[in-house]
Amino acid sequence: MTALEQTARPAALARRRPGGRKRAGGRSAMSYGFIALYTALTVAFGIVPALYALYLSLTDADGGFAGLANFTKVVGDFRFLPAVGHVAYFLVLWLIALVVLVTVLAIAVHAIRLRWLGSGLRLIFYLPGALAGASSVLLWLFLLDPTASPVGGLLRFLGLSSFVEVIVPGHLPLIFAIIAFWTGAGGWIVIMYGALNNISAEVIEAARIDGAGPVQIAWRIQLPMLRKWISYMGIMSLAAGTQLFVEPQLLSQASNAIVPNDYSLNQLAYQYAFQQNDFNGAAAISLLLLVIALALSAVFVLRGGLFETD
Repeated sequence: MTALEQTARPAALARRRPGGRKRAGGRSAMSYGFIALYTALTVAFGIVPALYALYLSLTDADGGFAGLANFTKVVGDFRFLPAVGHVAYFLVLWLIALVVLVTVLAIAVHAIRLRWLGSGLRLIFYLPGALAGASSVLLWLFLLDPTASPVGGLLRFLGLSSFVEVIVPGHLPLIFAIIAFWTGAGGWIVIMYGALNNISAEVIEAARIDGAGPVQIAWRIQLPMLRKWISYMGIMSLAAGTQLFVEPQLLSQASNAIVPNDYSLNQLAYQYAFQQNDFNGAAAISLLLLVIALALSAVFVLRGGLFETD
């Protein structure tokens, strides 16, 4: 490099820096704008309703302070503990299926070398999620009826010859878990696929050179690097699962109340609010759901290292 070039280079860099700072400042302002919008929506549709529910749960119908009376009332309701059991059983089945099968399917699709086949499978997995919750349940009403279902032969083979026999209360947690998985798994497979694409190709290639097979690569490299994404999936799915409402509500209406209309905690809160005109009790149930969901989410955050820096 000549002396002239050495002299000109710092000057050129100096001229570039202000523009770089402007671009960085623009990106920073845009980031703050997105954060401000998200914060405003969170306050308006998350924090304020939660605070209002807290107020209702601690007051009576006349607005007087009631202490924990509303919580005691709803917990002592004979319908409360069965509803807790129903939701808990559904969550266990759903979260296990979601974490295991979504992760396995995402890794399997990512391993496919044919681009058109991988893209086609991702589209097929994602399509059920394009249906709204109520629409998917209506579709499943036909699938669960052995007289109309395309898998009616399988249902009859299992000894289920009528719609009523299929939707007996003992089968409902598994049915709701299948419906929820069918509806939501595709979107998570696409997300996990994107996370797998962020794993360095050099790391995978080095493992192959060392003699690692597909199973070893998945177990020792891909799964540990997906841990945060799996935790995130668990938190979001847990929050959605505790709000179980549409599926049992529609099945209750379609089965002429063979499925009880207080099957889940959200349904019980609905009964309190719109059948018993007890918004204070409904608010108490919603606060209990919020506390349970936050506590379980904390377990996913701590065990999954969601906020740890690499």
